[in-house]
Amino acid sequence: MSQNNLALQEKKTDKELYSYQKGAIDEIFEKFETAPDDYHLLYQLPTGGGKTVIFSEMVRQYLKTHKKKVLVMTHRVELCKQTSVMLTSFGVTNKVVDSKANLDDQDDFSCYVAMVETLNNRLNDGILDISDVGLVIIDEAHYNSFTKLFKFFENSFILGVTATPLSSNKDLPMKGNYSELIAGETIESLIENEFLARADVFQYDMGLTSLEIGSNGDYTVKSSEDLYSSPAMLDKLLEAYKKHSLGKKALIFNNGINTSIMVYHTFKEAGLPIMHLDNTATKKQRKEILKWFKNTPDAILSSVSILTTGFDEPTIDTIILNRATKSLTLYYQMIGRGSRILNNKSKFTVIDLGNNNHRFGPWGADLDWQTIFRSPNYFMDRLKDDEAIEGNFRHEMPEELRAEFSKSEDVYFDIKRVYKDATFKGESSKVVLERSIEQHAKICIENSEDLYDALALAKQLGGDIDVRIDMYAKCISKSTYNFLSWLRDDYRKKLNSYLRTNFDNVFEQIHGHPPED
Repeated sequence: MSQNNLALQEKKTDKELYSYQKGAIDEIFEKFETAPDDYHLLYQLPTGGGKTVIFSEMVRQYLKTHKKKVLVMTHRVELCKQTSVMLTSFGVTNKVVDSKANLDDQDDFSCYVAMVETLNNRLNDGILDISDVGLVIIDEAHYNSFTKLFKFFENSFILGVTATPLSSNKDLPMKGNYSELIAGETIESLIENEFLARADVFQYDMGLTSLEIGSNGDYTVKSSEDLYSSPAMLDKLLEAYKKHSLGKKALIFNNGINTSIMVYHTFKEAGLPIMHLDNTATKKQRKEILKWFKNTPDAILSSVSILTTGFDEPTIDTIILNRATKSLTLYYQMIGRGSRILNNKSKFTVIDLGNNNHRFGPWGADLDWQTIFRSPNYFMDRLKDDEAIEGNFRHEMPEELRAEFSKSEDVYFDIKRVYKDATFKGESSKVVLERSIEQHAKICIENSEDLYDALALAKQLGGDIDVRIDMYAKCISKSTYNFLSWLRDDYRKKLNSYLRTNFDNVFEQIHGHPPED
């Protein structure tokens, strides 16, 4: 452990909390004193801001001034253990109520830490006495698994804590279970005050319209696997890693075990140090893999969903979102895994291969959590769908093809803008493709010595032509398979015909002299 980390730990254990953490505790305790005993309060603080530190100190103070007990609930076994350790470091003796716990000595403890499912079983069996619990703290409160336990605590003050006060289930908004939200420090403020690292984001424009939405409101694993397991997508991932983070420690998030395994093999074949981790790994395997990841400077870990909460590895330099999500919470959780500061680390890299940055905006943008809490549907319904996102993409030629047109300053043609201009002037939509063909012909001629060179270059423009046709079809709202197929063929024929008819004239306009015989 680094000296910095050690000093930080000692600082926290010595109860020297940061000013914003003290402020949060004061604000929450004020609610204790003024609100009813059964009040439900939600507190938001970004990942890395120290939520566990804050509520551990709160438990310590509460037990000093109240004669009631405290129960802390988590949804994962790792979080349960971490919370117990943190409470102990604050001088709070606590009892972990897990499936193996002997509860004969429960009267000796004033603080319990429990996982939600285990607690539910124990309470339904009547084994755990909670009649004297005055304060219930719920970690990662946006998960809905906790709500079934609220009936047991009708006389307790409930404090939910989360980085993103947006329910994991659209049909169960958090405002239905909590009376009020207190929003904590912003990500930007934590970055400026050197509590979190800043994200350098590299986003790739991805075609995701083949993805399907499941009953939970997010993209299905199957449609994600079909897309992200394709050779083209695996190549794009590898190329993105090599370009932005080669030799650096990276954590890759995938939506599906098969994708993650294929990512593992792709990177392995490229000679890169990588391991794969999913929820089928045994405790021992998981421990060994995470130990390897921690101790290997250029380690790459390909994972599936399990490292989004309760996992802290400050040495991570790069987060790769090799997946798309419709969940704002998941988006923030994944990126948050790289935001821990360490020694000289003030920045980390994010490679977004799921249009997530386009969908939600930059990680750390100033989100209005109060509005999101009060009107979650309004926020979610305003998110752009994939078609709208992709409609704003500027198609770039692949680098190898662009090299073939090196004599052209610009090879881009904005179909959407030309269509808008044409319709504004009352022109036929056909002029859009005519002008596109002229521009394609011009760049072919610019980079050719004779007609045969130009025709050969035109043949290589297939992908570029298809993108333009797709955009044109969206503009005129006509996109049947047969129509698109006919348009593509017709475009290619007209481009070749234009080149044959106009090559000499255009060549002379460009170069000031006719082509040599």
